[in-house]
Amino acid sequence: MAAASATLLKSSPVIDKFEWVKGQSLRQGSATFVQRHPTSPSALTVRASSYADELVKTAKAIASPGRGILAMDESNATCGKRLDSIGLENTEANRQAYRTLLVSAPGLGNYISGAILFEETLYQSTTEGKKMVDVLVEQNIVPGIKVDKGLVPLPGSNNESWCQGLDGLSSRTAAYYQQGARFAKWRTVVSIPNGPSALAVKEAAWGLARYAAISQDSGLVPIVEPEILLDGDHGIDRTFEVAQKVWAEVFFYLAENNVLFEGILLKPSMVTPGAECKDKATPQQVADYTLKLLHRRIPPAVPGIMFLSGGQSEVEATLNLNAMNQSPNPWHVSFSYARALQNTCLKTWGGRPENVKAAQDALLVRAKANSLAQLGKYTGEGESEEAKKGMFVKGYVY
Repeated sequence: MAAASATLLKSSPVIDKFEWVKGQSLRQGSATFVQRHPTSPSALTVRASSYADELVKTAKAIASPGRGILAMDESNATCGKRLDSIGLENTEANRQAYRTLLVSAPGLGNYISGAILFEETLYQSTTEGKKMVDVLVEQNIVPGIKVDKGLVPLPGSNNESWCQGLDGLSSRTAAYYQQGARFAKWRTVVSIPNGPSALAVKEAAWGLARYAAISQDSGLVPIVEPEILLDGDHGIDRTFEVAQKVWAEVFFYLAENNVLFEGILLKPSMVTPGAECKDKATPQQVADYTLKLLHRRIPPAVPGIMFLSGGQSEVEATLNLNAMNQSPNPWHVSFSYARALQNTCLKTWGGRPENVKAAQDALLVRAKANSLAQLGKYTGEGESEEAKKGMFVKGYVY
């Protein structure tokens, strides 16, 4: 690809006076544009991904009406914590059994358009010997892959973190594409109690932008996830203030890295008060603040806003999403939930084979509820007490 790009750039025509010239395409949908200022000694070259058409198509497929994303990309260590909560040992066989339960739930594709996988799962087969990826595709669910390498302390910051994983990302994303993945996810976080410092915000934005550009170059639609952690006792206005700054920085660097906005998905936090704030927000307040911020910061070219739940209860996350879909939006406003889809399902299963169907039914209940919320038709009637329990964990490590 690098050699092809070099050849392409050498052969691209260049003219002065700010005229844009379309060069040869690497693949269908690829284009190179060369701009030279009359007094500039060198050209500024911007190349769209050779997968541009495919990226747009994939993003639109995931951002389809009434559907959202199942985030099941917990690392093996995090998956182990989930299994431990129901008394199961963290073994590959137990992780395989649970993931098989999730991907094979009958009719899941009616409500779920994409599933984010951990690397082990991308290459794993179900307990029946069928590739997990193939099971998802048969359900009309696009397979995705978590590509970041986790959070580590950020030197020079106020006890904040940065996300690692850019080293070797190009070769990894190319291999994931060959394995059947068509979108990727990179999660970085910003902590309000710890600042956030300008350094942490810039590091988060730059990392997301570099990841997005590399992913698109490999044919993967990047999910851009700048999570504003729920930790803290701050009010909703403070969350809005911080998120406004973070989102501005993220989209500035996405543009600087020539990321195709039509070929990404944004996975932000909803604008809510801190989890320890005494003043709780109603779903309508969360919707008002969040939609106001979306309109201020997110270009309508972005096809989908796939919210994370971030420790909200299953019902709370669904009610908030429903409130945001009471009138038309420029984007597909939907969900990319992990715990808010899986919590009741996991507890219903309990590691017992005889409970698989009941657990899958619990998953489908949550998936359908959020499908209705994406359409603005969720009522909240008949929800269990378990689904109403909050799942915030202070200092949660993913």
